[in-house]
Amino acid sequence: MSSGSLAIVGAGAILSGDWRAPVVQGADTVIVRDGMISAVGREADLRSEIAASEQTVDAVGTTVAPGLIDSHCHVVLGDYTPRQKTVDFLASYVHGGITSVVSPGEIHAPGRPSSAIGVKALAIAAKECFDNFRPGGMTVHAGAVVLEPTLQERDFADLQEAGVRLAKFGFGRYADPADGVDQVRWAKQHGITVMSHSGGASIPGSKPITPEHLRTLAPHVCGHVNGGPTALDEAGVDLIMDETDMALQLVQAGNLRSAVRIINRAAEREIFDRVVIGSDTPTGTGVMPLGVLKTVAELSSLSEVDPARVWAAASGSNARVWNLPAGFVEPGRAADLVVLDAPWGSTREDALGALAVGDIPGISAVITSGVVRTLRSRNTPQAARAAEVTPRIEHLEHAGH
Repeated sequence: MSSGSLAIVGAGAILSGDWRAPVVQGADTVIVRDGMISAVGREADLRSEIAASEQTVDAVGTTVAPGLIDSHCHVVLGDYTPRQKTVDFLASYVHGGITSVVSPGEIHAPGRPSSAIGVKALAIAAKECFDNFRPGGMTVHAGAVVLEPTLQERDFADLQEAGVRLAKFGFGRYADPADGVDQVRWAKQHGITVMSHSGGASIPGSKPITPEHLRTLAPHVCGHVNGGPTALDEAGVDLIMDETDMALQLVQAGNLRSAVRIINRAAEREIFDRVVIGSDTPTGTGVMPLGVLKTVAELSSLSEVDPARVWAAASGSNARVWNLPAGFVEPGRAADLVVLDAPWGSTREDALGALAVGDIPGISAVITSGVVRTLRSRNTPQAARAAEVTPRIEHLEHAGH
C-alpha cells in the first residue's frame, strides 16, 4: 500500500501532542504525503489536497491524535520477549495505539554481556536490526547501550559513530551506582540520551538507585520515577523534581499513587514539560498492549491534569526528550496517528470524555508513516463510532474481531 498520499477528514477534535496547546483549534483535517504530515487545517481550505489523495480516512466526528510513544519498552531482538516468552507483542502494542517505542536497553537478552565489546555489539546489533524491522508498522528506537564499568570514553565514540543514541544506567556491574558517573558523562558528551533506573531493584543482581545517586549521575531521564516497580519515597521524588532538570518518566508498571502525586505536583510547579509516559513492559508486570493507554486513562481520571495534556506527555513530550520524528500533529512530522472515540457503553461521548472518567477509548484506526495499519483494534473496546476508509481495506476491516 502506498504511503504517498492520505487525507484524514471529519475529525471532531485533533490532539496536537503539545501539552501547552494540546488541541489543534479549528482543524478537522490532516494531509499526509510521503509518510509525513504536510498540512493540518480545515477541510474547506484543503479540498484540493483531499481530492489529490490516494486514500481518505473519515474520522466521522471522532478524535485524531498523535500515536502514543512508549518511552520504556523492553525490546530485545525481533518481535519476541524472553521475559514473558511472547511472540508478536510489539505488533499487538500497535493495536493499543502505540506507534513507536524507545528501548531502555536490551537487558532481557539471555546471557547479556558485560564486556565493553559485547555491550557495544548488542547495542549496535539491536539498533540496526530494528532499523530494518517495523513490527506491526511501528518504529522501534532500539539499541540502548547498557552502561557498564568496562566502557571507556573511546567506546562511546564508537557507539556514536555507529548511530547509537540511547543509553540505560542501572543494570551494570557497579559496586556502587555512583561509580557510573564517568560513563554517564561520556555518553552525554557523545550525543547519547541517558535514562537511569530509579527506586528499588527490579531484577536479581541490580541495585536500588537513590535520589542522591541520581543527582550525582545526572542522566537526562529519571526512568520510572513512580517506581519500577518500587517507588522512591516522596521526599526523594521531590528532590529530583526540585533540584534537577531530569525528565520525569511515569510508567504503568510502577506505583499509581506515586504517579498521580507526581503529575499533579509537576503541573502545580509548572514543570509539566518534564513529564513523560511509558509502560515499562514487558517485565514482571507482563505484556500489556494497552499499557500506555491505560496509564493515560488512569492519570486523566485520577489527577488534576486535562486528558489532552496527559496524552501529550505520552506523545509529543516523549518525542521532544528523545528527539524523535513523530509525536506531534503538525507539518513536517512523521504521520503516526490514531483515530479513537469513546467505547461502546461509555457514559461519555468522545475519547477525551472517556479518558476523563477512566474509560479506555476505542481505537478504530492506527496509521504509521502514512499507512493504515489497523482498523477496529483487537485490544481496545470497540469505538462507538468507527473510522471509514476509502478505498476500503477489506483485509483490515475484520482483522480486529
